[in-house]
Amino acid sequence: MKNKIIVPPIKSQGIKTKLVTWIQDMVDQADVDRSTSRWIEPFFGTGVVGFNAGFKTNIVGDTNPHIINFYDQILNGCITSSSTRMFLEEQNLLLSSSEEDGYVHYRKVRSRFNETYDPYDFLFLSRAGFNGMMRFNGKGKWNIPFCKKPNRFAAAYVTKICNQVSRVSDVIKSSEWEFTTQSFIKTIQEAREGDIIYCDPPYYGRYVDYYNGWTESDEKDLFEALSNSPAKFILSTWHHNDYRHNEMIDKFWNRFNVVTKDHFYHSGGKLENRRSVVEALVCNFNINI
Repeated sequence: MKNKIIVPPIKSQGIKTKLVTWIQDMVDQADVDRSTSRWIEPFFGTGVVGFNAGFKTNIVGDTNPHIINFYDQILNGCITSSSTRMFLEEQNLLLSSSEEDGYVHYRKVRSRFNETYDPYDFLFLSRAGFNGMMRFNGKGKWNIPFCKKPNRFAAAYVTKICNQVSRVSDVIKSSEWEFTTQSFIKTIQEAREGDIIYCDPPYYGRYVDYYNGWTESDEKDLFEALSNSPAKFILSTWHHNDYRHNEMIDKFWNRFNVVTKDHFYHSGGKLENRRSVVEALVCNFNINI
């Protein structure tokens, strides 16, 4: 029986929480020993896949320095469940008394983060921004508007986030973690035979990534890096939706094993904003379909 999925405290659109069990099943089929093989993840994002992978040694990277810094601060003990509670409870009071239904205070935190890049402010913005989005402008500044909920950090919600910090902290402290801010190429190059690489890059042609864009040239570089690696790999991407097919599948990834799964995601808060997409996992090892 699978353990309960660990949900990370950082949020962004496209988070793989609902696909974690499927990805875990693919990892099991890779026939790797989680106690000796290493988990290599070049696009760590919120961390939901890596924190549930169950490997003893983990090397994870991302070009988004704020994500890496946040989890590094948990690793070194600077961010804890109790310190998070103190911060968010204070933010809740400030939001509740702020003008424009909390928007004035949100803008203050956003401006402060764009100057200091404080990891607590990063957590606040990722949980208080509109529609759970994470987006930065060309200068690396957070530019998502407020979700317009002055009671956003009510007691139950704060407790939920603090529990998520605690569970992630337990995972980080019970195994070996290396968090790096570097290109995906450099992280992939650290993999050796016996390791497994999991890649969840920005989806070509779908939407703007939480920190960088993604081009066909990036897809080609990823293909070459994974093809040349001695490690096994799993790549998350999209296969098709009601309107078009992911052309990168045919151009690069069809030479590997490809499995698909129907998936629904929300592009807005209303039910009518549900969108259907067929997700794909690309693997360079034999799998049972």
